Amino acid sequence: MKVNVPPIKSQGIKTKLVPWIASIVPTNFEGLWIEPFMGTGVVAFNIAPKNALLCDTNPHLINFYSAIAFGEITSEIVRHYLTIEGSKLLEKGEIHYYEIRERFNEEHQPLDFLFLNRAGFNGMIRFNKKGGFNIPFCRKPQRFAPAYITKIVNQIKHITNLVKLKSFKFECQSFENTIKIGNDNDIIYCDPPYIDRNVDYYNGWDENDEQNLYEELSTTKSKFILSTWHHNDYRENKYIKSIWKEFNILTREHFYHVGASEKNRSPMIEAIVTNYEIPI
Repeated sequence: MKVNVPPIKSQGIKTKLVPWIASIVPTNFEGLWIEPFMGTGVVAFNIAPKNALLCDTNPHLINFYSAIAFGEITSEIVRHYLTIEGSKLLEKGEIHYYEIRERFNEEHQPLDFLFLNRAGFNGMIRFNKKGGFNIPFCRKPQRFAPAYITKIVNQIKHITNLVKLKSFKFECQSFENTIKIGNDNDIIYCDPPYIDRNVDYYNGWDENDEQNLYEELSTTKSKFILSTWHHNDYRENKYIKSIWKEFNILTREHFYHVGASEKNRSPMIEAIVTNYEIPI
């Protein structure tokens, strides 16, 4: 399966796990594909269902993809923007990055969000308690070389073509409200922050959130697929045994290359949890 990489990057992006996730989606699926934690959107954009509702509590992700869906951001606009801002970055260095970051935190423009995401350290997305984007510069003033811009432009083209052919809706709302929308014929794919993995998320993530997610998924009429972690060389995800054990659990080793600390870059056993039987 050829996997299309989205224009937005993040820690824990599921690019290499998309074929595995796709393999457990029923072949006759015709319902609504629902994501309460869309993040970069990589799973939905590659599963490419006829109908999708992609949600997140991070308004900047939703604003960015909504702007593509409404034609406010096009591949031509992105090429023009990144060419100009990339030239300034090459000329001024990190000063320009921090000027864009300050502007984004005041005006919240989707194109500035794209710039920061692709020029920030390790493609991370992180916000402070006041909602300000606070990832430092990647220290590569030459970041937006013509070939790199073309790569991003092609990623935008893919999303643009997809949302023209399919029915994709983007909403900024809580995972609780999103899960409640699901009906019998739908599939809910959840990729929440990995509990106890020290990951950053727009609103944080703790034991109460994990428990609330379990309660919502336990009562949904929809089929669900949950991505989480099972264990690594140092410890286990205790929630696998304490709350998710009643469901079907699949595992696979995966290595994350993106992370702020070395301890988060070791091999990890991924888990997929579902409430339906998966053919072997």
